[in-house]
Amino acid sequence: MLHIGIVASSAEGAALCYRTICVEGADLLGPYNHPEVSMHGHPFIQYKNCIDANDWAGVAELMLSSAEKLAKAGADFLIAPVNTVHQAFDLVAHRSPRPWLHIAVEVANEAKRHNYKRLGVLGTRSLMDGPVYRNTLKAAGIEFRVPAADQRERIHHIIFDELVLGTFLPRTQAYLTEVIRGLKDEGCDAVALACTEIPLVMTPESSPLPMLDSTRILARAALRKAVEG
Repeated sequence: MLHIGIVASSAEGAALCYRTICVEGADLLGPYNHPEVSMHGHPFIQYKNCIDANDWAGVAELMLSSAEKLAKAGADFLIAPVNTVHQAFDLVAHRSPRPWLHIAVEVANEAKRHNYKRLGVLGTRSLMDGPVYRNTLKAAGIEFRVPAADQRERIHHIIFDELVLGTFLPRTQAYLTEVIRGLKDEGCDAVALACTEIPLVMTPESSPLPMLDSTRILARAALRKAVEG
């Protein structure tokens, strides 16, 4: 089996990704078994400072630093269980010592498997306003919708002021449920949880639309790649 390298950013998203690989690895491979996994993460404040400054070159350097460390630890390929940093992906991929899986590509692949035609996308401000999902979904022939500007701003602050800090409140789940209901009214047939912490506050039962959980989708793609070799 291949050795998975996790380039961590926020603790909650990275932990959920790691746990998914380990738990679902046992479902595939037998009790207590999963592929070898290594993880490296710089202090999240370094990523946040770069993101706030729109410094994607700085984000890329952090990702490449982790990639180098993970390659030396023996990782065969890499994943980053955080959507926003993929805005720097084009600055990373050609310089990386190991190949990567791209989180938005894996979400688009999952959407195509379910024949979804129009996705609502929830994430940080730069993720919802930026090219990562817009371009990836367009290339896959899938339409893209985001919430209204005031909702995008509130979701952004929910992510940074609550979710990445491990705070998951009933009122936040209720608010996100209403946002997703609005996306359903716009004709979306599923919603991409394109923030790796949102799956920790939203459940399939609370969502008015089928959820594409980017964290677990990426973890499962990495698990399949590792097992298939």
